[in-house]
Amino acid sequence: MNNMPKILIIAGAVLIIAGLLWSFLGRFIHLGRLPGDIMIDKGNVKFYFPIVTCILISVVLSLISYIVRWFMK
Repeated sequence: MNNMPKILIIAGAVLIIAGLLWSFLGRFIHLGRLPGDIMIDKGNVKFYFPIVTCILISVVLSLISYIVRWFMK
């Protein structure tokens, strides 16, 4: 049997949970405003690049992916 529907359902549930957590925990954890994020504000030009936030999200998602693959063996 094809596992794709099961994987899509799990992925959707994980995204919904992540969205809910982000909206509730966003009040306490200011993700996107971490030290090291680049923000330049000169006159009419605003540039914002959340490099530290991107690295943090990448590490967390990599760990989650590693754990999921480890449990799927």
